[in-house]
Amino acid sequence: RPTQAVCVPAIHLHMSAATMQVSQKDFQKAQEQLKLLKKDPGNEIKLKLYALFKQATEGPCNAPKPGMLDFVKKAKWDAWNSLGNLSQDDARQKYAELVSSLVSAESARQKKEASPEEGRHDGYETLIVTTKNNITKIMFNRPDRKNAINHQMYREIIKALEEAGKNDSTIAVITGNGDYYSSGNDLNNFTNVQPGEMEKMAKDGAVLLKDFVGHFIDFPKPLIAVVNGPAIGICVTVLGLCDLVYASDRATFHSPFSQLGQSPEGCSSYLFPKIMGVAKASEMLLFNKKLTAAEACAQGLVTEVFPDSSFQKEVWARLEAFASLPKNSLAVSKQLLRSMEKEKLHAVNSRECEVLTERWLSDECINAIVSFFQKKSKL
Repeated sequence: RPTQAVCVPAIHLHMSAATMQVSQKDFQKAQEQLKLLKKDPGNEIKLKLYALFKQATEGPCNAPKPGMLDFVKKAKWDAWNSLGNLSQDDARQKYAELVSSLVSAESARQKKEASPEEGRHDGYETLIVTTKNNITKIMFNRPDRKNAINHQMYREIIKALEEAGKNDSTIAVITGNGDYYSSGNDLNNFTNVQPGEMEKMAKDGAVLLKDFVGHFIDFPKPLIAVVNGPAIGICVTVLGLCDLVYASDRATFHSPFSQLGQSPEGCSSYLFPKIMGVAKASEMLLFNKKLTAAEACAQGLVTEVFPDSSFQKEVWARLEAFASLPKNSLAVSKQLLRSMEKEKLHAVNSRECEVLTERWLSDECINAIVSFFQKKSKL
């Protein structure tokens, strides 16, 4: 597991007798419980814990504001400073309540995992992968992070596609767990990077992205996206590489590349103009237009839209019917459809990753991401 950007501080308290109230006992108990958590709660929660801990032990933020490019210290300072004049007693109480909720959630998750879903594949932390009724389902499973794709998740999706391409299933389905399909690339991928490591980060990220998109290009069976909610960034662009895209009417499609100082990926620079025309593709890829499910369907990115209330029932009935079709016939036909374009798609993927490497190293991209985090911290 990669080193996390924000660490919960070690606990060494020296309290006066006057502060040893009932809430202090809960606070100390919460610190011990936190050490026993097995699952990383994510940077957003760890920032809250850090801020509440500092407020509880030191009071309102008294540290100098870090520089804009020191992402980690800036995020920690913002989190602590946002608590304002919250009293130390209230901060201890909120800290204890937050830890209690994390412990309860992990306990419930462990009980659920003790009775594994039928056909569930082992070896995944960010996905739920199952094979049942000739369908391999790859479900993004970071609902607390809106299914944002971190480095581990990229690698696990690659692994899941490799397994699904080789096993006995007839079709593969990609979907999301929770309210979101996926919020795209986890921007916390950028916050762990020290200034001297930027070039290595960019090159390694481009290699990973190229491999990720390449697995969509080469996937040998019908690949169907079941878009259960909002979709952003990379999980939108690779929809052009899927064979069918079914969407709930509450889904939206957004690729805000220029807003983040970046550029298109997932072969979208080539496929989106072919699918929806140059003008509509430019609205999405250049000017950050967010499409409703109905608009995405009208422009050809989505195959069909279903009412959210009946979405899962209708779509899965249809998918199970598809999975009963002759497997080899579907695979051969899919490969014929893709064969004329495959070489071109790999060339586009390579070029997009080269351009993105340059973008990630540019001041414009860095400043855009800093601005994004600043706006996010004020919400």
